[in-house]
Formats: sequence, structure tokens, C-alpha cells
Amino acid sequence: MEMSAYQSIVDYYAGKSLFITGGTGFLGKVLVEKLLRSCPDIKKIYLLVRPKGDVSSKERVEKILDSELFSRVPEVNPGYKEVVHVVDGDMSKPFLGLSKYDQNLLHETVEIVFHSAATVRFDEELRLALTLNVVGLENVLELCRNVKKLEAFIHVSTAYSNCNEDVIEEKFYPPSVDVKNVLEIANWMNDQMLNEVTPALLEKRPNTYTFTKSLAESLLFKHGHGLPIAVFRPSIVGASLKEPMPGWVDNFNGPSGLFVAVGKGVLRSMIGDVNAVADVIPVDVAVNMLACVGWYAGTKRPQSIPIFHCTTGSTNPVTWGEMKSIVTPYLWEYPFEKAFRRPNFSFEAKELVFTYWTYISHRIPAWIADILAKFVGQKPRMQKNYVKLEKAMSTLEYFTKRGWTFKPQNYNMLLSELQGRDIQEFSFDVRRIEWHIYFRDFVIGIKKYLLKENPSDLSAAKKRFKRLRNVRWTTYFVSGVLMWTVMVKKIPSIRSLWYLCLDYAFKMFTRLEKLGFRL
Repeated sequence: MEMSAYQSIVDYYAGKSLFITGGTGFLGKVLVEKLLRSCPDIKKIYLLVRPKGDVSSKERVEKILDSELFSRVPEVNPGYKEVVHVVDGDMSKPFLGLSKYDQNLLHETVEIVFHSAATVRFDEELRLALTLNVVGLENVLELCRNVKKLEAFIHVSTAYSNCNEDVIEEKFYPPSVDVKNVLEIANWMNDQMLNEVTPALLEKRPNTYTFTKSLAESLLFKHGHGLPIAVFRPSIVGASLKEPMPGWVDNFNGPSGLFVAVGKGVLRSMIGDVNAVADVIPVDVAVNMLACVGWYAGTKRPQSIPIFHCTTGSTNPVTWGEMKSIVTPYLWEYPFEKAFRRPNFSFEAKELVFTYWTYISHRIPAWIADILAKFVGQKPRMQKNYVKLEKAMSTLEYFTKRGWTFKPQNYNMLLSELQGRDIQEFSFDVRRIEWHIYFRDFVIGIKKYLLKENPSDLSAAKKRFKRLRNVRWTTYFVSGVLMWTVMVKKIPSIRSLWYLCLDYAFKMFTRLEKLGFRL
């Protein structure tokens, strides 16, 4: 293709066969939906899916394709289900666990590969994180070396794969340990030994997720020669901005879990810097850019492996403090049902203050709630829930108490490459995000799609908020009366002041009656 000629993204994907891993994940689902809706002439999308329990791979995908997420697709692509072809496999197995027939099918037909499968759990044990994030990539690369018509291989990494740096450019950062050495160590060490050496291997990285994502990138740059590879690094992926509907979200990862915990009144305090940038990227914005990266790699055929940051902090930043100020009123306007308390949350920069509020706002209320539960014959569960919550929030602390500068040179270049209809159809210009509107839709989306509550019927939730308010002030009043009573009995000076106040009140009421006031 001549550099001067422009082939639209829709035209590029027309007639193409794609292979996608991670198609049942958050980002993967939205990618499949976007491609089917905006590029209806795609020939085939092969999804690598493994059975889950008693549910087959095909049943899992059928449920996704019938979900509300895909409700707009039939309007423009009535036969979209025929485009999707499920191949049974497993990322952790050699040859991806594919049958010989499916291997040959992919080798002969696939032209574009999107590899987004990964474990995104921050606290995953290193062995499993290595298996899914590194060995899985190795298996996909092995498949791609035999794909005869491969035009583009897009690896979904993370902007935090090099979070040990303060300023992160769109370039490869070699890890301090060799990926092959780490895999060899994991092969001969037992679980206990591997868990013991994990902190030393991680060095300045906070978790196995960012560490293994860094190793995966090094694997690409060492063993991906000759393949048309591009690396896509999104930051914290949140609910959709607009497509296919505002606020769509289906998991508790990242901001979603934080908003639910705050909205339910369970989380009142966590470590964080209100001035640090919360680099949230809407999932549909990330998917639009991901599709553009596939188009760019396939049409421009770059000689080296390009890396693309998909972040907001450098262009349209919102801090954790600003996010909290925006979200909190919407948690009151669109309350979640069965809340433990009314939303009241803050980030604490100092460990001592955070520890104080942990006991005052988390552990003591949980202890009281469990005692009351026992009295009414229910199973106490709040203390156990808070142990899980504090563990989950501790995995986010590294990201809420500091910020990073992600350089967007390739992002800006790709944005400038778009022409005509592609500018709107595949927009990933984060300058257009209005954070107040986005976070409002995020809260409504959590309520509707994640918690399965009706956003138009808020009566039950608001009644509960009123009851919680009454319980709170009643508790304050009773506690105050009890405390004052004890003080009156035990401290002579307080007792004298109490009698003085009563005497003054009696005299004031007597004078008012003499003046004609009826009390």
C-alpha cells in the first residue's frame, strides 16, 4: 500500500479473519461488540475460549452474544452470530490446547490477532500469573509463526508494566531479570519456595500482575522478530463512555469495586493522594484505539515494534481527589440498594490517620454489626467482609498514593492518522471526556449492569438511606446521653454544671410563662 493512499478502518477489516484471545473478558467483550457493529463486513472472528465448570465454550459465548451489551449489533449486522466462531482451547497449554483441525484452520485463515487474555488479579500467585500472562503469550506467538497470512499481532499489555519508573515512554524497558530465567525458576521450585522468592523477583513492582506484564513485553521483543507486532498499553480501564451504551460495566475490578464499596457505605477510608492523577480510561475509548492499532499495524507495517499508550493523565487529567468529589454526590443521587451505611469516603495520605479511621469507621462498626446479627439470629459476616475489603484496597494503594507521567507520542501520531468517518467512528480522543458526565454514567451503570438494580426506581434505596440516617443520629443521641450520665455521676464539676444548666432552664421557662408564652 502506498503511504499517500488512505484505507479506512472499516474497509481494512472488511473480509478479514481475526483471532482474539480474552474475548470473554471485560475489554475483549467490548472489542468483539465494536468490531461486529462498526465493521459488519468482517469475515470471521475466532474466539479462543475454554469451558467453565459445566458450561461449554460455545454456551459461554452464546450467553455473551445474547446479552444487552450486543443489543445494538443486530441493527447493522443481523447475521453477527454466524461471524463468531468458538475454538476450544486453553492459554496455559501447548498449542493453546487447540485440536489439530482448529490449529490448521487458524494457520490458513487468520490475518489479524488480538491477544488480550490475561489474569488481571493483582494478588495472583506468581506461578499462575506467569502461566497465564507469559507462557500464554509464548503459546500464542508459536501459533502466529505458522499463520500464513498474518498482517498484525496486537498484544494488550498495561501502562503500568513499568510502574517502577516515574516517567514512562512508549518504548520497551528491559526487566531486571531475564524472562527465561524466571520461567526456569518457576519450573523447578515448589509453590512454597516460589512464593518466598517472589518479593525479591518483583523488586520495585507492587504485584505479580505488573511484573508478569513486563516479562511478557520482554518476551515479545526477544522472540517476536519477524512478526508484525504492536503493543497496546491501556491504564485503568473503567466503564464505557458512550458505546454501546454509557456506563456499561460488568466487573468489580479497579474503580468499579471502589465505587461499590463506597456506595454501599462499607468503605470509608483508604490510603491515597488526592493530588495524584487517577488515570482512568473508558473501555470503549480503549477498544476504539485498539482497533486503530490493529489497522495501523496492518496497513503501515512498521519495521520495529511500536508501543501505544492509552491513558488520560497527560491530556485530560482527573485526580483521585477530584474523582471522589465528583462521584460522591452521584452515589447519593443514585443510591445502591441494601447499603450498610450512607456514602462518606475520604483518601488519607498519612498512615496514622488512616489506621485511626480503619478502627473507627471499619472494624468497630463491623464488630457492632456482627453482635447485632447474632442477637437477631443471623450469621455474622461483616468482620470477615472487612478483612477481604481491606486486603482488596491494599492492592490498590500503590496506584492511589502516587501518579505517573505516560508519554503519548505514538498515541498522538495515531490520532493524527485518522481521516474522514474514522475520526468519529473510532474516536479515542480523551480530550472529549467530560469527567462529571462520565462518572455519573459510571455510577448509574454500576447500579444497572453490575448490581442489577433499576436506576429509575430509587424509592427503596432512599428509604433505607433515611432509616440509616435515623439510626445514626439515634445512636449519637443515646451515646451522648449515656456518656453525659456517666460523667454527671462520676465527676463533681460536671455534676455541678449539669445542675446549674437545669436551674437556668427552669428559671427561663418560668419567666417566659409570666410573659404569656404557652409552653
